[in-house]
Amino acid sequence: MKTLYRQFTVATLFILFISILVGFTMANFFYLTVTKNETIKQNVAIAEEIVGTLQMVPYSEAGFDSYLEAVAKLGYQIALVDSSGNKTFFGEAFDDTAFPDEANRVLTERSVYTGLDNFTDQIFMIGHFTNELHNTVGVPFELGGEQYGLFIRPDTKLVATDIHSVLIGFVAAIALVIIIGMLWMARQLTRPIVQLTEATKHIARENYSFPLDIRRNDEIGQLSESFNLMQNQLKHNDLARKSFISNVSHDFQSPLMNIQGYADLLKSPDLPDGDRLSYTSIIDQEAKRLSSLTRQLLLLTSLDQGAYPLKMKEFSLDEQLKSAVQKYRWRLEEQDINLSYHLAPTRFRGDPELLENVWDNLLTNAIKYNKPGGSIEISLQSDESGAVVSFKDTGVGISQDALPQLFDRFYRGDAARKKDGTGLGLSIVQQIAELHHGTIEAESTLCAGSLFTLHLPQTPLKK
Repeated sequence: MKTLYRQFTVATLFILFISILVGFTMANFFYLTVTKNETIKQNVAIAEEIVGTLQMVPYSEAGFDSYLEAVAKLGYQIALVDSSGNKTFFGEAFDDTAFPDEANRVLTERSVYTGLDNFTDQIFMIGHFTNELHNTVGVPFELGGEQYGLFIRPDTKLVATDIHSVLIGFVAAIALVIIIGMLWMARQLTRPIVQLTEATKHIARENYSFPLDIRRNDEIGQLSESFNLMQNQLKHNDLARKSFISNVSHDFQSPLMNIQGYADLLKSPDLPDGDRLSYTSIIDQEAKRLSSLTRQLLLLTSLDQGAYPLKMKEFSLDEQLKSAVQKYRWRLEEQDINLSYHLAPTRFRGDPELLENVWDNLLTNAIKYNKPGGSIEISLQSDESGAVVSFKDTGVGISQDALPQLFDRFYRGDAARKKDGTGLGLSIVQQIAELHHGTIEAESTLCAGSLFTLHLPQTPLKK
């Protein structure tokens, strides 16, 4: 597997190589267009100055050679060629003393020779540094009635010692620092990614407590923060899932054990008819409880889907509330509960089937936890912004400590609420409200009653 660190290192070295190649190409272009011509002009001027000095001073062979030796010591390689082709060298020796044909014109045609202009077999500007006789400039001069050619070039060894060594060291140091810096940066970039990879492996094994301490103020730091948030959410979801399974198992086990136990008692042939009817009634109640729990679980599972298909349509909200009240009229009369309502005529756009579950849950809770001879008040108010529905009862109420957890699944905090119900109704109400972009609020006083207020924003009605 190609690791990110290896890829980053290879990319760094490749970029460095390309940078050197581009830099060398640009330097060569600058040399060919500017530096070479300037260098040739400068060398020709120096050669002419040397020749002018030789022609001005009194001639003597010893003085002639001494002067050229002195010039050579200043950093030049000199070749003196007479009309017979004899060569005399001063200064550092040439690696190649072959005399090019173009150089003969200095003696035969008394023209200036520029060796750098005649390079055709050298790559880029390498020819400028070759220590060969043909890499010189030559000028003609006459001394003592004899024709001479003076060929000179700067001693590249001296120049390299002073300038090029520093330049090469500078470039090498930059390249070394770049490579070390890039390797360090690659390590800094890949280390948190390796930690994130390790953390994902732990999450795959359902370990949501893996410590991930990456503190950076860049995109990787933001990724780490998002990962920690995801890990905490997964941990919360895992605990909620396990709690959900435990609660469902417990809520299914209790009625099933009751049904099984009373079914075994019904097998007795000597069981009195009164007890048989009582046991049958209990089995019937527990079966209905299981049916209600199953139905609510299916509804809750459907609501949990992120894209629950709401069947939105326009309907009369006040008429739906009246139908819900009518449906539970027998229970109200059975428990001697007085119900009153004030419902403003309201056209609303929503999912009537889901909202019917809301009214059923709120109304049955108001009946179930009410007192004999108590009352229930239902109110519906609406305007252009939406509708507000409230259910107020005079029942047993809810303690202040229980209110924050009232809409949690399977929560039945008060003793009066533990004996009956599934603990899913209010959770379903809240999710249906959120699907309609609404909210549900609860206010209660223990032993005095409760008030549930549902805010439903109005969506544009289709014309």
